Amino acid sequence: MQKNILLPSLHIKLGLIKQYVKALDFEGKVFQEIRLLFPKLSEAKVKGGIFTGPDIKVMLNSRNLERHMNTVEKNAWVAFRNVVQGFLGNNKNPNYKDLVRNLIKSYQNMGCRMSLKLHMLHSHLDFFRENLGAVSEEHGERFHQDIAKMEKRYQGRWDSAMMGDYIWNLVREDKSTYQRQPRSNVHF
Repeated sequence: MQKNILLPSLHIKLGLIKQYVKALDFEGKVFQEIRLLFPKLSEAKVKGGIFTGPDIKVMLNSRNLERHMNTVEKNAWVAFRNVVQGFLGNNKNPNYKDLVRNLIKSYQNMGCRMSLKLHMLHSHLDFFRENLGAVSEEHGERFHQDIAKMEKRYQGRWDSAMMGDYIWNLVREDKSTYQRQPRSNVHF
Protein backbone atom coordinates (compact mmCIF):
# COMPACT_ATOMS: atom_id res chain seq x y z
CA MET A 1 0.00 0.00 0.00
CA GLN A 2 2.89 2.41 0.72
CA LYS A 3 3.64 2.71 -3.00
CA ASN A 4 0.08 3.93 -3.63
CA ILE A 5 0.19 6.83 -1.16
CA LEU A 6 1.28 9.93 -2.99
CA LEU A 7 2.34 13.02 -1.11
CA PRO A 8 3.11 15.53 -3.86
CA SER A 9 6.14 17.69 -3.34
CA LEU A 10 4.65 20.86 -4.84
CA HIS A 11 1.85 21.01 -2.29
CA ILE A 12 4.25 20.36 0.53
CA LYS A 13 6.46 23.20 -0.74
CA LEU A 14 3.41 25.48 -0.96
CA GLY A 15 2.43 24.60 2.60
CA LEU A 16 5.95 25.14 3.91
CA ILE A 17 6.37 28.53 2.23
CA LYS A 18 2.95 29.55 3.52
CA GLN A 19 3.95 28.81 7.11
CA TYR A 20 7.27 30.58 6.65
CA VAL A 21 5.76 33.80 5.28
CA LYS A 22 2.94 33.86 7.83
CA ALA A 23 5.55 33.73 10.62
CA LEU A 24 7.38 36.80 9.28
CA ASP A 25 6.99 40.26 10.75
CA PHE A 26 4.71 41.97 8.21
CA GLU A 27 6.43 45.29 8.91
CA GLY A 28 9.91 43.76 8.57
CA LYS A 29 12.41 43.99 5.73
CA VAL A 30 11.98 40.38 4.57
CA PHE A 31 8.24 40.72 4.11
CA GLN A 32 8.71 44.05 2.31
CA GLU A 33 11.29 42.43 0.00
CA ILE A 34 8.81 39.66 -0.83
CA ARG A 35 6.23 42.35 -1.66
CA LEU A 36 8.78 43.91 -4.05
CA LEU A 37 9.38 40.52 -5.70
CA PHE A 38 5.65 40.14 -6.42
CA PRO A 39 4.16 43.59 -7.05
CA LYS A 40 1.09 42.12 -8.80
CA LEU A 41 0.10 39.96 -5.83
CA SER A 42 -2.24 41.55 -3.33
CA GLU A 43 -0.93 42.23 0.14
CA ALA A 44 -3.56 39.83 1.52
CA LYS A 45 -2.22 36.98 -0.65
CA VAL A 46 1.35 37.68 0.38
CA LYS A 47 0.39 37.89 4.07
CA GLY A 48 -1.52 34.63 3.67
CA GLY A 49 1.49 32.99 2.05
CA ILE A 50 -0.46 32.21 -1.13
CA PHE A 51 2.17 31.48 -3.78
CA THR A 52 2.67 29.23 -6.79
CA GLY A 53 5.51 26.89 -7.70
CA PRO A 54 7.17 29.50 -9.94
CA ASP A 55 6.86 32.08 -7.14
CA ILE A 56 8.80 29.75 -4.84
CA LYS A 57 11.56 29.47 -7.47
CA VAL A 58 11.77 33.26 -7.67
CA MET A 59 12.14 33.52 -3.89
CA LEU A 60 14.70 30.71 -3.73
CA ASN A 61 16.79 32.42 -6.42
CA SER A 62 16.63 35.86 -4.79
CA ARG A 63 19.91 36.61 -3.03
CA ASN A 64 18.58 40.03 -2.04
CA LEU A 65 15.84 38.37 0.03
CA GLU A 66 18.40 36.56 2.20
CA ARG A 67 20.32 39.78 2.89
CA HIS A 68 17.36 41.13 4.87
CA MET A 69 16.89 38.04 7.05
CA ASN A 70 17.87 37.82 10.69
CA THR A 71 19.60 34.65 11.93
CA VAL A 72 16.40 32.77 12.85
CA GLU A 73 14.69 33.64 9.54
CA LYS A 74 17.79 32.72 7.54
CA ASN A 75 18.22 29.39 9.33
CA ALA A 76 14.61 28.49 8.52
CA TRP A 77 15.03 29.69 4.93
CA VAL A 78 18.21 27.69 4.37
CA ALA A 79 16.56 24.63 5.92
CA PHE A 80 13.58 25.09 3.56
CA ARG A 81 15.91 25.36 0.56
CA ASN A 82 17.83 22.26 1.64
CA VAL A 83 14.62 20.22 1.96
CA VAL A 84 13.39 21.43 -1.44
CA GLN A 85 16.69 20.53 -3.12
CA GLY A 86 17.62 17.42 -1.12
CA PHE A 87 14.27 15.75 -0.54
CA LEU A 88 11.27 17.19 -2.41
CA GLY A 89 12.90 16.97 -5.85
CA ASN A 90 13.87 14.09 -8.08
CA ASN A 91 16.39 12.51 -5.74
CA LYS A 92 16.62 12.00 -1.99
CA ASN A 93 19.79 13.19 -0.37
CA PRO A 94 21.25 10.39 1.80
CA ASN A 95 20.80 12.62 4.88
CA TYR A 96 17.22 13.66 4.00
CA LYS A 97 15.98 12.78 7.50
CA ASP A 98 18.48 15.24 9.00
CA LEU A 99 17.39 17.89 6.48
CA VAL A 100 13.74 17.46 7.49
CA ARG A 101 14.56 17.47 11.22
CA ASN A 102 16.55 20.67 10.78
CA LEU A 103 13.64 22.25 8.87
CA ILE A 104 11.16 21.37 11.59
CA LYS A 105 13.46 22.68 14.32
CA SER A 106 14.17 25.90 12.39
CA TYR A 107 10.48 26.45 11.68
CA GLN A 108 9.68 25.88 15.35
CA ASN A 109 12.34 28.43 16.36
CA MET A 110 10.79 30.92 13.95
CA GLY A 111 7.32 30.41 15.40
CA CYS A 112 5.76 28.66 12.40
CA ARG A 113 2.57 26.72 13.02
CA MET A 114 2.43 22.95 12.64
CA SER A 115 0.49 22.54 9.40
CA LEU A 116 -0.68 19.25 7.96
CA LYS A 117 2.14 19.31 5.44
CA LEU A 118 4.73 19.93 8.15
CA HIS A 119 3.15 17.14 10.18
CA MET A 120 3.46 14.80 7.19
CA LEU A 121 7.16 15.58 6.97
CA HIS A 122 7.59 15.09 10.70
CA SER A 123 5.59 11.94 11.30
CA HIS A 124 5.29 10.12 7.97
CA LEU A 125 8.69 10.54 6.35
CA ASP A 126 8.85 6.88 5.35
CA PHE A 127 5.73 7.20 3.18
CA PHE A 128 7.45 9.49 0.69
CA ARG A 129 8.57 8.04 -2.62
CA GLU A 130 12.21 7.92 -3.60
CA ASN A 131 11.56 10.18 -6.59
CA LEU A 132 9.04 12.83 -5.57
CA GLY A 133 9.61 14.79 -8.78
CA ALA A 134 7.93 11.97 -10.72
CA VAL A 135 4.55 12.45 -8.99
CA SER A 136 2.19 13.87 -11.58
CA GLU A 137 0.26 17.10 -11.25
CA GLU A 138 -2.95 15.07 -11.41
CA HIS A 139 -1.96 13.27 -8.22
CA GLY A 140 -0.94 16.57 -6.69
CA GLU A 141 -4.28 18.14 -7.48
CA ARG A 142 -6.14 15.14 -6.06
CA PHE A 143 -4.11 15.38 -2.85
CA HIS A 144 -4.83 19.11 -2.65
CA GLN A 145 -8.59 18.52 -3.02
CA ASP A 146 -8.56 15.76 -0.39
CA ILE A 147 -6.66 17.94 2.06
CA ALA A 148 -9.00 20.90 1.41
CA LYS A 149 -11.97 18.66 2.35
CA MET A 150 -10.18 17.53 5.52
CA GLU A 151 -9.31 21.12 6.47
CA LYS A 152 -12.94 22.14 6.03
CA ARG A 153 -14.24 19.15 8.00
CA TYR A 154 -11.86 19.68 10.91
CA GLN A 155 -11.86 23.49 10.71
CA GLY A 156 -8.10 23.82 11.01
CA ARG A 157 -7.76 21.66 14.13
CA TRP A 158 -4.91 19.25 13.43
CA ASP A 159 -5.03 16.23 15.68
CA SER A 160 -4.62 12.48 15.59
CA ALA A 161 -8.31 11.96 14.76
CA MET A 162 -8.00 14.10 11.64
CA MET A 163 -4.84 12.29 10.52
CA GLY A 164 -6.44 8.93 11.24
CA ASP A 165 -9.50 9.90 9.21
CA TYR A 166 -7.34 10.93 6.25
CA ILE A 167 -5.19 7.79 6.35
CA TRP A 168 -8.27 5.57 6.79
CA ASN A 169 -9.82 7.17 3.69
CA LEU A 170 -6.66 6.30 1.76
CA VAL A 171 -6.78 2.71 3.01
CA ARG A 172 -10.47 2.32 2.09
CA GLU A 173 -9.88 3.81 -1.33
CA ASP A 174 -6.86 1.58 -1.82
CA LYS A 175 -8.86 -1.54 -1.03
CA SER A 176 -11.83 -0.62 -3.20
CA THR A 177 -9.87 0.76 -6.16
CA TYR A 178 -6.74 -1.32 -6.42
CA GLN A 179 -7.74 -4.65 -4.95
CA ARG A 180 -11.19 -5.09 -6.45
CA GLN A 181 -11.67 -8.74 -7.34
CA PRO A 182 -14.02 -9.85 -10.11
CA ARG A 183 -17.22 -11.45 -8.85
CA SER A 184 -17.74 -15.10 -9.62
CA ASN A 185 -20.94 -16.42 -11.08
CA VAL A 186 -21.41 -18.82 -8.19
CA HIS A 187 -24.50 -18.12 -6.10
CA PHE A 188 -25.12 -19.55 -2.66
